[in-house]
Amino acid sequence: MNRFLTSSIVAFTIFSGAALPAYASAIKQSKGDFEDKFRQLDEDLPTPNIYRNAAGEPGHEYWQQQVDYHIKASLLEDKRRLEATQTVTYTNNSPDTLKYLWLQLDQNYYKADSIASRTRTFSSPSEMAKSVDGKPTKISLNTLRKQQFLTDNDVGYEIGKITVNGEQLKATIVGTNMRIDLLKPLKPGKTTEFKLDYAFNITEQKAVGGRAGYEHFPKDKREGGNDIFQLAQWFPRLHAYTDYEAWTNKAFLGSGEFTLEFGDYDVEITVPADHIVAATGELTNARTVLNKTQRQRFEKSKTSKRPVFIVTEAEALENEAQGSIKTKTWHFEAENVRDFAWASSRKFMWDAKGYQQKSSERPLVMAMSFYPKEGGDLWKKYSTESVIHTMEVYSKYSFDYPYPTAQSINGPVGGMEYPMITFNGPRTELQDDGSRTYTLSEKRFLIGVVIHEIGHIYFPMIVNSDERQWTWMDEGLNSFLESLAVREWETESDWAREPRDIIEYMKSTVQVPIMTQSDSILKFGANAYTKPAVALNILREVVLGRELFDFAFKEYATRWKYKRPTPSDFFRTMEEASGVDLDWFWHGWFYTTDHVDISIDKIYKLRMNTKNPDIDFDRERQMEQEKPMPMAIERNKQEGLKSWVELNKDVSDFYQENDEFTVTNKERNKYNKFMKELEPWEREVIQRAVKEDKNYYVLEFSNLGGLVMPILLQLTYEDGTVESLNIPAEIWRRSPKSVNKLIVTDNALKEVEIDPSWQTADVELNNNYFPRRIIPSRIEAYKKKKSKSKLKRDIMQDIKTELKNDEDDSTLENDKAA
Repeated sequence: MNRFLTSSIVAFTIFSGAALPAYASAIKQSKGDFEDKFRQLDEDLPTPNIYRNAAGEPGHEYWQQQVDYHIKASLLEDKRRLEATQTVTYTNNSPDTLKYLWLQLDQNYYKADSIASRTRTFSSPSEMAKSVDGKPTKISLNTLRKQQFLTDNDVGYEIGKITVNGEQLKATIVGTNMRIDLLKPLKPGKTTEFKLDYAFNITEQKAVGGRAGYEHFPKDKREGGNDIFQLAQWFPRLHAYTDYEAWTNKAFLGSGEFTLEFGDYDVEITVPADHIVAATGELTNARTVLNKTQRQRFEKSKTSKRPVFIVTEAEALENEAQGSIKTKTWHFEAENVRDFAWASSRKFMWDAKGYQQKSSERPLVMAMSFYPKEGGDLWKKYSTESVIHTMEVYSKYSFDYPYPTAQSINGPVGGMEYPMITFNGPRTELQDDGSRTYTLSEKRFLIGVVIHEIGHIYFPMIVNSDERQWTWMDEGLNSFLESLAVREWETESDWAREPRDIIEYMKSTVQVPIMTQSDSILKFGANAYTKPAVALNILREVVLGRELFDFAFKEYATRWKYKRPTPSDFFRTMEEASGVDLDWFWHGWFYTTDHVDISIDKIYKLRMNTKNPDIDFDRERQMEQEKPMPMAIERNKQEGLKSWVELNKDVSDFYQENDEFTVTNKERNKYNKFMKELEPWEREVIQRAVKEDKNYYVLEFSNLGGLVMPILLQLTYEDGTVESLNIPAEIWRRSPKSVNKLIVTDNALKEVEIDPSWQTADVELNNNYFPRRIIPSRIEAYKKKKSKSKLKRDIMQDIKTELKNDEDDSTLENDKAA
């Protein structure tokens, strides 16, 4: 790790002797209780090797597998069922010989015998807190609906034959995983191909949650209503085989998402003839599934200023009202992607707009949105434009968008991402007069969720981190970039993630370290989204500065484009590219549950003892005169009590006429002797200090939260001027609990404030001022239930408020929606 430190401290530091308990790690303080907050992470991070080097780059022998899919799928609308056949080509680029392959069967998550189902708890801690005598007092309708749906419907994969050249392979299903035993071991550099038939009944998303499913619209004019289908985790997908873990075949429990291999996809999807299909990749048979007018509109959209409708609202409404018993097959191809998702419905209108990039690799990207009438003007105005805005901002901080399409699809899933396609939930509200409208919060929700989910195409769909292990590597990094994009969408945006948004979580007892494995996180939104996003914001704005941070972050993104980074690769790259030792930052923010609470406890004003009695004695006299008069003497004066000296004025001496601060030749001779014995440079230092007569202040700080951070000071002087002083975090390196800082000023100090702009997520404002201030609060006159719009606003604004859940594993989609 880099040890280079940057520092701009003027003045010197006085340390106190207080300390904290030592780390429970490989390196300990065996005597005393000193805690090294700046201990290097060498013993915590994996040892660099030929696959991942010490700089955080892919090593010179880095490898990853390739998996290509050719899938033919049929959507049986009336049965809400999918039937498919896939041919998988697996290339072993690893140095290992593989005797079997592991696949993900995510639809089995819903089965009654899955680990997720068997370990599902009844109620969330927040609901239990409201129960009587620690026992639950109610069960929600959503819980009952989910239970009824799963009881009434046969869910999970139906796996047919798995063959190689017609010869059947042995398969073993283990919950949400399946092992295929190969006929012969697959050696390094070799390829195998197998064919697999499968089917499953599609779940109703509103009933069971999840990242995919169908949504039913019973009030549509068509007999029986209509559905929107969003299909994801819809085919048996190969688990990743990696250099750091081998097979990443941990069971799918709901929260931890996926890590997959890159490959090429050739997918044919057969649906009712009046359906419109959106999917990962490019449509290769537009002449078959679109009419001439629609194809002309698509060509026009490539250069239009605003989105052009490929399928208009009128056409969508006509499809929605009628229906068809015929079918069409939509054919899509996608190169170098790690997954494939799609959506289908006769309710979809479709708009598109070309996004022109400067990159010669991919100069034109088609930004597109698919949505029903329920999306209304909200989607018409902002969905596709938000897609383009996201690419503009993200490309600036990472790399140009490399794929031909970027899509936003409205359906039951509140927010989920896949290569080139995202599922997003917000809609307009139907009014009594039949019109549709939306609130400011719903507008911000749509823009925010589109930015977030399109942003995921960069992280982790291209920078391919392991979501099952480290949710923060995609959600946290993406939430940080989302905040940059939100601030560039609206100048005075108050809906980006800011340090103040994480304060309550940081000081809570449900906090776990960011590095906690995804399925074990207690507060998913705060831990995986907001805290890492805030940490990176602080790293950019406070610790490194924008220039260093942006260079290092872009380096990380480009290094690991189409590759699979781990946390150590991110940490090492950010240090190596910025030139700043950040081990203290990674340890505090990512490995602990410490919080920021820096207190300014005292300020001492010092005056230089010049040794010159004509100067020092006069100062001491002034200090004595400024002391309040003892109450007893004051009352004696008030009573007219005369002292002995006043009554006997005929008796006096030298001390009667002069006070104890009167200078005599004895003191002057002592001073002259002292000055004579000094070296010339010493006399010059003293004389200059006396002439300048600066103010010396010692500021005493305490680190009450345990998380070391830079100390951001605002100094207000008595003449009204204000000065900022930023002290690097390294001030805590030898005394992590308390430090004293000497500052020298020309003007007299009036007030000192820590972190005046709330940049560091300091949890306690009261101790940030010296002298202390009266902190404003409010008295609540009466209690009132939140209105529906207020509740919706709280839910929609990123993940500042998490939805309440009756079952702990249902938090995922609520977080995604938020």
